[in-house]
Amino acid sequence: MSVGWKRTDSGGYECFLEYGECPRCHLKLLKKSNNMGCVEYAATFGSIILLILTLPFSLFWCFKVVQEYERAVIFRLGRLRTGGARGPGIFFILPCVDSYCKVDLRTVSFDVPPQEALTKDSVTVTVDAVVYYRIQDPLNAVTKVTNYSNSTRLLAMTTLRNILGTRNLAEVLSDREAISHAMQTSLDVATDPWGVKVERVEIKDVSLPQQLQRAMAAEAEASREARAKVIAAEGEMKASRALKEAADVISEAPGALQLRYLQTLNNISAEKNSTIIFPLPIDMISYFVNYNNGSQVI
Repeated sequence: MSVGWKRTDSGGYECFLEYGECPRCHLKLLKKSNNMGCVEYAATFGSIILLILTLPFSLFWCFKVVQEYERAVIFRLGRLRTGGARGPGIFFILPCVDSYCKVDLRTVSFDVPPQEALTKDSVTVTVDAVVYYRIQDPLNAVTKVTNYSNSTRLLAMTTLRNILGTRNLAEVLSDREAISHAMQTSLDVATDPWGVKVERVEIKDVSLPQQLQRAMAAEAEASREARAKVIAAEGEMKASRALKEAADVISEAPGALQLRYLQTLNNISAEKNSTIIFPLPIDMISYFVNYNNGSQVI
């Protein structure tokens, strides 16, 4: 351990206290440097005297409480106090020389405003999303960035536009989960030095221009009509094959045609109508047809 004074860049002097390596147990201790100057020592000492003189009323300003989901980052004369963030519970500050900032550790969500971007296949789309994040390191969230909430929002908007520029329209419409995951990974890497952890990103809606919507609707309708015609043609082909097979069966047994006639009459008479149908064999008509053609059936 060493104690001494050193000259600063501004021309003043400051006291320092350093802990080095223990020569006996060869354990490397934490090396600290107390760079408080004479003015800071005097201000701290005066604050303690003021605290003692104004007891017990000064205790109302010295003891602070943070909730279970909050942490307090304390600054003494503008310098970050050692020991990390305080909380949850009660902590002590000196009047006039200490200030603190509360940081909420709960998950916060915000809507990314609709971003109009050009996809990889030169189609203009408007996409909005929602981002969920929380504070992972309160010290970095206070000391490394001015406003972590506003910075995360601006970064989310920029990242969404950049990712949309690398995707086709079909991917934007069908593969939203992959876009959300890519956006979350990019945001998490960028906000990690700020102490912010991006937990989840979800794509809410994808809006297309009206002309493109009408063109896609016409394309889908034409595709459905084409499939319907193909299905109808396949049905006709299967029906013709079934009729051919039925005709082959009937041609093998001439009495089957008469039975089919009788079955048809039974179905018609079951409807209680006055229509009477007399079946006429096709063989009788073929004689007259052949006679008109000049041929005679033997």
